[in-house]
Amino acid sequence: MQAQVRAWGNSQGIRLPKDILNQAGILLNDKLDVQVSDGMIKLVKPFRHKTLEERASVYGGRLNLDGEFDWGEPVGREEW
Repeated sequence: MQAQVRAWGNSQGIRLPKDILNQAGILLNDKLDVQVSDGMIKLVKPFRHKTLEERASVYGGRLNLDGEFDWGEPVGREEW
């Protein structure tokens, strides 16, 4: 695929098709890190830790922290 650099106000820009962004897992308004090396421009979606709320949503918003957890049978020289 090729893209053309075009004027965009006082700057220049490149438009990327939605299919390309979907393949890269990039959503509208996502921030990207721009890296330049050896004449190449690389756009990278930065790693972001999930918030506690985002992690809890995977479990339906319930973390069940009020009880004991079964770690299974003792292994090695563990004693209970």
